[in-house]
Amino acid sequence: MFRILNLSMLFLLLLLRPAAAQLKDENFLVQVPPGYKIDFREQNAKMLMTEMVPTNETVKNWTEMVTMQVFFGLRVQPEAFQVRMQQIWGDSCPGSEFRTLAKEVENGYAVAVWLQICPSNKATGKPEITLLKAVLGNDSLYVLQKAFKFKPSQEQVTKWMAYLRDARVCDSRIPERACPAVKSN
Repeated sequence: MFRILNLSMLFLLLLLRPAAAQLKDENFLVQVPPGYKIDFREQNAKMLMTEMVPTNETVKNWTEMVTMQVFFGLRVQPEAFQVRMQQIWGDSCPGSEFRTLAKEVENGYAVAVWLQICPSNKATGKPEITLLKAVLGNDSLYVLQKAFKFKPSQEQVTKWMAYLRDARVCDSRIPERACPAVKSN
């Protein structure tokens, strides 16, 4: 009874004022970009997917989208995932182009960042340009994508590359990869 009361009081305190909380285990730290909303979320035993679009758009009618995916338990090197994504993309969009932007280690995890360009998506008739980042964690494979249905400016590419760079994996079980304290409401 005392434990239940303590948990209820803790929950009440968290509702009343922001408090520092600690993330547990492995996490993919991704923020909803300013001016965006979460418009779709799906989770099953194998995957979590969240799609974010500008506040005045929907996942059914978008010009820009951010997609975050967690493939639970998948232990595939980011470069292998990149090759597979490029095969799928190339098969569905003739004339596609691909550019590897980075292959590195970030916070102790293997990372690949690349660009996929579809000159004309068959479904929309518009170009689709996507920046992707894949991170192989100890528990899962994490993927973040920023897609455009138009050719982005250099300023937009720079902005979204910084966004991808800021997204990272952390793990509370590994001191040198520890997760930061987060504020909860």
